[in-house]
Amino acid sequence: TNGLKYKTTYMSEYLRRYYGLQTEPSWRRKRSDSSLGDRLRDMQRFFGLNATGSLDSETLGVMKTPRCGVPDVLDYTDNTGSRWTKRIISYNIGRYTSDISPATVDRLIDSALNVWGRVSPLTFVRSFSREADIMVDFAAREHGDSYPFDGPLGTLAHAFGPGEGIGGDAHFDDDELWTAGSHGFNLYLVAAHEFGHSLGLGHSTNPESLMYPTYKRQNQHNLLSREDVVKINILYGRGSLSSTNIGGGL
Repeated sequence: TNGLKYKTTYMSEYLRRYYGLQTEPSWRRKRSDSSLGDRLRDMQRFFGLNATGSLDSETLGVMKTPRCGVPDVLDYTDNTGSRWTKRIISYNIGRYTSDISPATVDRLIDSALNVWGRVSPLTFVRSFSREADIMVDFAAREHGDSYPFDGPLGTLAHAFGPGEGIGGDAHFDDDELWTAGSHGFNLYLVAAHEFGHSLGLGHSTNPESLMYPTYKRQNQHNLLSREDVVKINILYGRGSLSSTNIGGGL
């Protein structure tokens, strides 16, 4: 029974965080609020699982896969498909991780931004101001927004859609092991995904998309799917490489 209780609690927290499950006591909920089963089916459909509304081992396995902290249902997130209204976007790296050298972090962040710069008219310029459009920070647990990190594994990072203040900012969980290689979590891969959110993209149900919510090691020279390129072009227009060279490596 302890195992079942743990799984149910884990599922409820996951659905609250990523699928808008209301967790108030039933007597406080509006009648229109969706049930646990409905939200679980939403999650199963998103990941292409059997939408049974019950917690099977395959569903639990997906829930336990390390992932981005941005919700999958756009109604419940700050990422609403907004866009920057300028073409030169400033970024700054505030707090660094101690896992890799600052110079390596700088290189990986620059490369991750340029994944999107290559296929759009956007240019990313390093700034040393806390007022930069995209503030990059490594932090653990509670870190000043309303979305505390959860320790190792689980949520790896999150980012906010374009806008003032926290808009555009990307936060990386410093309880993870960040690397430039294949062990731990590859910062370039995770950052390229998060910067998609910083530019206004939501999550994709397509496992080939860089904007798929869960972490996977992939070909670093071809990160973007055709869908990713089309979506960024809809927001900002085409870049010099939109049709010829999708992605790009380090």
